[in-house]
Amino acid sequence: MKLIQRIGYYLGGFSLGLVLLAFFLSGKKTSCSYGPDARVLKNINTKKILYSSEANQVLNQKITDTTEVFLILKKGDINFSTSSPRQEPCGVYSVEGEIDKKIIILTVENCDSIATIKSIKLNQYDD
Repeated sequence: MKLIQRIGYYLGGFSLGLVLLAFFLSGKKTSCSYGPDARVLKNINTKKILYSSEANQVLNQKITDTTEVFLILKKGDINFSTSSPRQEPCGVYSVEGEIDKKIIILTVENCDSIATIKSIKLNQYDD
């Protein structure tokens, strides 16, 4: 068998396998959270989320709202250089995200069963 035929059979089988995986995994709640950001955000989102009094003050001023906060907690980025993940008893993470020309920075205390949003900071920028 020639090399070109082997490559053709390999690519045919590989593409068939990808189609079967896409068919079987579509519609299921599967996730591939392999990176450190994704694992931490997934861990935070599985817990009950509370707001500190400082975070509630920012929310009461109507500068941002809880839907934007939850969106940042879903799709934001963890800034590990300003975070303290090994702090006892609960790790503290800085989660950053951008919504509507606003950069929102959340400070989240991640405990065993509860995640508490300690502070919400906003930075606006112009294009």
